[in-house]
Amino acid sequence: MRPTEIMRGSPPAPEAQVTRANWRSFPAIRWGFIHTREVLPTAEIRRSAQPTLMRSAPRELAKLGFTAPDGQETTIEATLRETFADTLLVMHRGTLIHEWYGDGTSVTTPHLICSISKAIAGTLGGVMAERGLLDPEARVVRYVPELETSVYAGCSVRNLLDMAVAIKFEEDYEDPAGDVARYRFSSGWDVPPPGVAAGHQRAYLTTLRGTGKPHGKVFHYVSPNTEVLGWVYERACGMPYHRILSEYLWQPLGAEEDGSLTLDSHGMGRIAGGISVTARDLIRFGEMIRCRGVVEGRQVVPGWWIDDIRENGDPKAWADGDLAEFFPGARYRSKWFTIDPSRNALTAIGIHGQHLYVDLDSDTVIVKLATQPKAMDVPIDQRWFAAFSAITAHLV
Repeated sequence: MRPTEIMRGSPPAPEAQVTRANWRSFPAIRWGFIHTREVLPTAEIRRSAQPTLMRSAPRELAKLGFTAPDGQETTIEATLRETFADTLLVMHRGTLIHEWYGDGTSVTTPHLICSISKAIAGTLGGVMAERGLLDPEARVVRYVPELETSVYAGCSVRNLLDMAVAIKFEEDYEDPAGDVARYRFSSGWDVPPPGVAAGHQRAYLTTLRGTGKPHGKVFHYVSPNTEVLGWVYERACGMPYHRILSEYLWQPLGAEEDGSLTLDSHGMGRIAGGISVTARDLIRFGEMIRCRGVVEGRQVVPGWWIDDIRENGDPKAWADGDLAEFFPGARYRSKWFTIDPSRNALTAIGIHGQHLYVDLDSDTVIVKLATQPKAMDVPIDQRWFAAFSAITAHLV
């Protein structure tokens, strides 16, 4: 890895080198999240030969004020500055009305979107179901028999989609010797300590075990579930995930730039969090969701699948699950969050500050990308949800 300036906008510092050992640590993350292809092996997510038109009519939103959850008065501009934001795009009724990029980013800059990748995978499932390639109610081992001795032997594809697998796994991003660390060693994202084998994702997934409780009852957020989902997709389609995504979703929705997907040592993609795309292409994806799967008159994702995401998700499973204390009353369906059930809005969330917010009540789509030092920073997330509410209220 070549030496680079890791604080965007700072003078060159030859001793500051971004490597696989530090690329997600602050301040290296400020460079690593927009240069992922220079840190890890990746596969290309091909753009469309005919990108969808991006209409633009700028409106002033930076000075828009709102009350943060801590009671302090703030603005969109201050929130961008104070939360390590990289990009903010707002689309209203199909027109891009606000576009802001931080230092080192631009219209053509790819940005790692972390677990927004999961929402893309969940959406892609609808395309495959419509084509008759995937049965969401089928057992996982119908597609991947190698998982017969794992926790996934008894669960369905729907359990994967809804994070309702009764699995022994704790999604603790800070534990250097925990489940997430071992998972990241297998994906190639982290360098294992001496004496610990890196392995690869498929081998790692076969080792995961259950709690002994029934599947489908409790929301339990576990990233490897989405890796298994990608494995199911590959078996169902007979091609690698990045090609499925390119051919079935990214090209049909009219993406303007190539994206990428990180790969492990055996060429398996990090489906749960390894996608990098431009903010404009991500907002194209969100606009397609807002329009019930339609792009320029083409039905890219079946409308019934979008309806199912909006209308379903088990409230009791959520109430008994991991995140209920932070977002009471929320729901989760096919990798999408409904944070506020009183509002017709879908949210995709990624660690370190990634948000895709689709508000159908106000016909608004918002993309906010960031490189926050902490993987999970709930106060910052809640501040941004308040900002999204202020933006949508302003546009109604």
